[in-house]
Amino acid sequence: MEYSKNQVLNLISHIHTKSAELTNKKLSSKGSFVSSHGFILFLLSDGKKHTMGSIAERINRTKSTTTALIKKLIQEGLVQMETNQQDSRSKLIYLTDKGREYKMFTDSLSRQLMDICWKGFSKNEQEELMKLLARLSDNLE
Repeated sequence: MEYSKNQVLNLISHIHTKSAELTNKKLSSKGSFVSSHGFILFLLSDGKKHTMGSIAERINRTKSTTTALIKKLIQEGLVQMETNQQDSRSKLIYLTDKGREYKMFTDSLSRQLMDICWKGFSKNEQEELMKLLARLSDNLE
């Protein structure tokens, strides 16, 4: 399909939707997870404890949606939650051993998705596209 420059956001939305569909299809083979669960696991893979608010901000979801996503990950034993010692109103989320194992699966999915997305692109084209999309994102901030 051809897109005009006035449809750039439609194209970006289409790419997001298609990548989420592919990711969700692959994730469903391991349970009832969605791409946002995978992104949370990716964020937590740095080994640090993150607040619910910082996770919500990073995955671009509301705190209530993030809470529901985190509850599912807790039920599956992939993450744990504890009270923040510096602020008792805040909860800290971190990966369990099972979560680190599951993250290896999501890493594989991510590599597969990136291989599909970058098929036929040279390294220079990849870098140029990333620069252009970053500038577009900056313009919207």
